[in-house]
Amino acid sequence: MAARYEYTVAEIREGMIGGKMSGDKLEKVLNQHAREGWQLKAITSVEVKGRIGPGGVEGVLVTFERPVA
Repeated sequence: MAARYEYTVAEIREGMIGGKMSGDKLEKVLNQHAREGWQLKAITSVEVKGRIGPGGVEGVLVTFERPVA
């Protein structure tokens, strides 16, 4: 029987307008999910739409997986 997994995706951006991703912010997200049993699957760079005006800001989508109990 094949193992079954579930996934969650965290969207991380530094600010509303511009700015670079901070390593500290990403580290906190990774550690928080690890405490809940999630394992990092992938990190994808994206342009995340802001709430104000056109365009977006640099961000990442962080995908985690864990076995289904």
